[in-house]
Amino acid sequence: MFDPKHSTHRRGFLSGIAATATALGLGQLVPRGLTAQPGPRPNAADPAYEAWLSKITGKHKMVFDAPEPNDGMPVVWPRVWLDTTNANYGTTDAQNSAVVILRHGAIGFALKDPMWAKYKLGEVFKINEGSAPATRNTWIKPLPLPLPGTGVEALLAKGVLFGACNIALSVYSGMVAQKMGMDAAAVKADWIANLISGVQVVPSGVLAVSGTQEKGCAYCFAG
Repeated sequence: MFDPKHSTHRRGFLSGIAATATALGLGQLVPRGLTAQPGPRPNAADPAYEAWLSKITGKHKMVFDAPEPNDGMPVVWPRVWLDTTNANYGTTDAQNSAVVILRHGAIGFALKDPMWAKYKLGEVFKINEGSAPATRNTWIKPLPLPLPGTGVEALLAKGVLFGACNIALSVYSGMVAQKMGMDAAAVKADWIANLISGVQVVPSGVLAVSGTQEKGCAYCFAG
């Protein structure tokens, strides 16, 4: 259903960072200034992330920042932007670059349907389908709108780039693991293995938002 109910998870997210960092041994979740550093390191940029950023080459460029579900707008507005840009400037989808950053409370929408059923993500993210918590990712297929081409799969097929925040994946999978009495590292690995094909894990959503702007993207708050 297109109009799922949702709520923010900021307190749960913040309180979950420390617990998840402990469970996963993720020192990188602690701000660098609060930990002893061994000294200068060689360039440690993630080559997969850098290669993903290098795909932003369009004549017109926009990043859609999605920290919350916002009734599905993060997979609607990119299609609206592409359609209206093409109509106004005589371009095609392939000539433009749209990027969607899924982070914080929208991170579950980077995952395939089986993860939603297995980990009860409709309950976790307060996303309903009808009157019950969703047991599938309602953003994968086109949304029920008079606007063709919405949804993650259709947008990916048209060259839209999707990034999934690694920090949010770590924290939320850790919170789910704790609630279900499971191993946090195993749950995160399961989530990573079941990302929608074509979605790129980025070091953090906020880094990706800035990285895309450095590549020339204008900014649209989508969540």
